[in-house]
Amino acid sequence: MTFVRAVSGRHRPPAVVDAALAVLSREGLGGLSMRRVAQELSTGPASLYAHVSGREELLELLVDRVSTDITVPEPDPGRWTQQVREVARQAYRVYAAHTDLALASLATIPTGPNALRVTDGLLAVLRSGGVPAQQAAWFLDRLFLYIAGDAYEGALYAEKVRAAGQDQPTWWARMREQLSTYYRNLPAGRYPHVREHVDVLLAGDGDTRFEFGLDLLIQGLATHVAAGSEGGPAG
Repeated sequence: MTFVRAVSGRHRPPAVVDAALAVLSREGLGGLSMRRVAQELSTGPASLYAHVSGREELLELLVDRVSTDITVPEPDPGRWTQQVREVARQAYRVYAAHTDLALASLATIPTGPNALRVTDGLLAVLRSGGVPAQQAAWFLDRLFLYIAGDAYEGALYAEKVRAAGQDQPTWWARMREQLSTYYRNLPAGRYPHVREHVDVLLAGDGDTRFEFGLDLLIQGLATHVAAGSEGGPAG
């Protein structure tokens, strides 16, 4: 099974992961293959298979590599919500810098040493703050799904900006202007609330919206701490 390989003692030269990251950066997720990584290393695929079982394991190794850039603090029970925010912001920056890995991470369970370090550290932070074990575990799953999905959506928008040959502020300003005009001219009888709330629907940049979603997740989790048991949130 793939997750068994990821934590085994098999030797994987750092050059293999470096080459895979270089291919991913230049050619995207669709261009990543064992053959392309072997070419990057000026060798044949057979030599690469001596170290990595296949493309799926390459992706796991890449996700683990970029996880080295995420630092988890020592648990502080009085600051656990802020510590979670700090780690989440780091993870978001990492995935935003490696957007194709954000997509790959959506189907990757953390099994490498660096990814496990982040998971273990966050579990320590959550448990120190009084979060029940089951809710802490599910929260981490939902948190990283949210981070990766948000980062990947940002990458899709960035691609649209590049395709339009514009800078981001100009592209976003034009998009908001066009959406504003479209929403305001919708049939009033069918979409009255959209027409009424055009300004708030289009307000806030990506960072503002990310922070809002992060607050929702953390505040929701905090209700389980208030409950004082693993049975659910306080009523």
